[in-house]
Amino acid sequence: SFIFNQLQKDLEEVKELLTKATRKRLRDVLMTEKHKLELEIKNQPPLKPKDAAEEEKSSLGGYTVKINNYGWDQSDKFIKIYISLNGVQKLPAENVQVNFTERSFDLLVKNLNGKNYTMTFNNLLKPISVEGSSRKIKTDMVLVMCRKKREEKWECLTQVEKESKEKEKAAYDTSDPSEGLMNLLKKMYAEGDDEMKRTINKAWVESREKQSKGDIPMDI
Repeated sequence: SFIFNQLQKDLEEVKELLTKATRKRLRDVLMTEKHKLELEIKNQPPLKPKDAAEEEKSSLGGYTVKINNYGWDQSDKFIKIYISLNGVQKLPAENVQVNFTERSFDLLVKNLNGKNYTMTFNNLLKPISVEGSSRKIKTDMVLVMCRKKREEKWECLTQVEKESKEKEKAAYDTSDPSEGLMNLLKKMYAEGDDEMKRTINKAWVESREKQSKGDIPMDI
């Protein structure tokens, strides 16, 4: 799939940069990114055989759009995912289908303004009850209700999200605050556009100048 190919390309580039990087801090940031990408690739849904995918497409008819935007909230018993879709309340109820498993769900909205909409959540953070989960159709919105197996607070929606948060925290969690800042600046520099790079360079030069004049004792 397109997303899988893009992730593979990103991973190849990170590996390439790792072979060239000599600074430990930079290598740490790249290693974090490498682990994150490997996790995402591992958690991509398996590709369907071409015939099955084609058959599904032709049975749906029209153009299929993948939904990426959503909001979420939780109560003691439910994880609630809000998906905005204009006019969804006008569809027959059977056109809005959700399949639940203990750690995932798939949403399919058929023939809304000539398009089909899909959304897949794999690797939910904790198990859900398939029987207790459901969906509600509201004005311009589908609400997916995932019934928690245990009544506890979820810190995020998926396992991947949790792991990438933990890795990022570990990369910047250091007893030396200036080192944590350096790691963060390097990541911002690496991911930033030209404007961001100029801003960071300017700040760097200015802090060096002040330091050499003895205005501030900074060790960065």
